[in-house]
Amino acid sequence: MEKLPRCDWDYAKNDPAYINYHDKEWGVPVHDDKKLFEMLVLESAQAGLSWITILRKRNSYIKAFAGFDPELVARFDSNKKMALMRDSGIIRNERKINSAILNAKCFLEIENELGSFDEYIWGFMPKRMQLRNSWEKTSQIPSSTGLSAKISHDLKRRSFRFIGSTIIYSYMQAIGMVNDHITTCFRYNEL
Repeated sequence: MEKLPRCDWDYAKNDPAYINYHDKEWGVPVHDDKKLFEMLVLESAQAGLSWITILRKRNSYIKAFAGFDPELVARFDSNKKMALMRDSGIIRNERKINSAILNAKCFLEIENELGSFDEYIWGFMPKRMQLRNSWEKTSQIPSSTGLSAKISHDLKRRSFRFIGSTIIYSYMQAIGMVNDHITTCFRYNEL
């Protein structure tokens, strides 16, 4: 693995999956609805756990959640829920599984209302542009913001679950609504 200046994520410096995620995905603006749904499911699943746990289970999530097709996930029935509860490849938390299915339905409602979830989520950003922060170390990065609280509140109003302000801020980082790479990280200027 190339020794580039990266964010000071001590727990991730030697993990290839984490390095790949940091270098290629984290902070990159996403406008594809399927990918936006994927990251919503994964960020919700991560609640109370480490992100590396979710990264290591990502392929199982892709299979278990129909390639993150919200139309298919929204149709999961009680038999599929039971199968998911037996799937050791994912986080077998009934509330998280139920929220993923409910959130798929809510996600589709927003797509039907606005044409895309992308239109909805990026509509919270001034000029639909990424917010670029200037943190010198990761300890300066907040776990939530007023904007993440506002988005979380609106999603809850629309019946989404497992989408508190902290989860939404992580989601915003994951889909590139904010660039929280530290200023010395090689990805900071690339994004």
